[in-house]
Amino acid sequence: MLTPKMASVVERMARAGHPAMNTLTAAEAKASYEKGAGVLEVPKPALARIEDFTIPARDGFALPARLYAPSDAVLPVLVYFHGGGFTVGSIATHDTLCRVLSQRSGCAVVSIDYRLAPEHKFPTASDDAWDAVQFVAREAGSLGLDGSRLALGGDSAGGTLAAVCAVMARDAGLPVALQLLFYPGTTAHQDTASHERFACGPLLDEALISWFFGQYVRSPTDRDDWRFAPLNAEDVDDVAPAWIGLAEADPLVDEGIAYADKLRAAGVPVDLEIYRGVIHEFVKMGRAVPEALQAHADAANALKEALNP
Repeated sequence: MLTPKMASVVERMARAGHPAMNTLTAAEAKASYEKGAGVLEVPKPALARIEDFTIPARDGFALPARLYAPSDAVLPVLVYFHGGGFTVGSIATHDTLCRVLSQRSGCAVVSIDYRLAPEHKFPTASDDAWDAVQFVAREAGSLGLDGSRLALGGDSAGGTLAAVCAVMARDAGLPVALQLLFYPGTTAHQDTASHERFACGPLLDEALISWFFGQYVRSPTDRDDWRFAPLNAEDVDDVAPAWIGLAEADPLVDEGIAYADKLRAAGVPVDLEIYRGVIHEFVKMGRAVPEALQAHADAANALKEALNP
């Protein structure tokens, strides 16, 4: 099922013997993820612009954000949300991926540090994400960006946020050129065949998924809210075209396919790529897994085409 190189990575992870995140406190899990995030990444590309700033959330909180750009030109922009089950992850853990997407697509990327569980429960992450999107679109000029050419992206829980913001943007009349989704979470309950097939992992397993969502949701009814599960959105007519990149050996693969099907049924253009023999989080393993490099190239090309019509 796994490629030889992917299997080797999984074996090395098992040998390292790190405790599973769901056996840690949330603070310990955050620290553990930060520590391991860059281990298998490609070298960090240097870029012309890397700037930290903050974005005001609706309650006045200052959300940290980081701008990446390969030149000083007025560029189109991807607003990016990191993965981590709404509980772990940060701008720092996804720094290399955002640099790669910026360098390879020629567009700017703004990475958002939305607030995390358990301190910040549902729907804080989706509220923060939408506040950030509106800010970047509105203030693009002052950031030296072209807000009329806007894309939304993310991986895993960040892919959920990007998909949710694409629906909100449609409702608000905010034009979005592309939603770029790496293995997004889209379903209310982890009850697809792939969740069953990969209940024991590797890497992402049922126990960890349940632990992440247990940190984030306030009650079981939150899971049925479309801002947690975009598959539950009433309709997705006229949302932005999608590029969706999935891992074959991932509990989330079936819900990614289901979301692609939902979009296509609504007449939304979808480019769906399923990378064979790799697991969840593979896009951050470019040093070890060639499929990550292919996904970087495919995603960057989709961005380039969508943002430079």
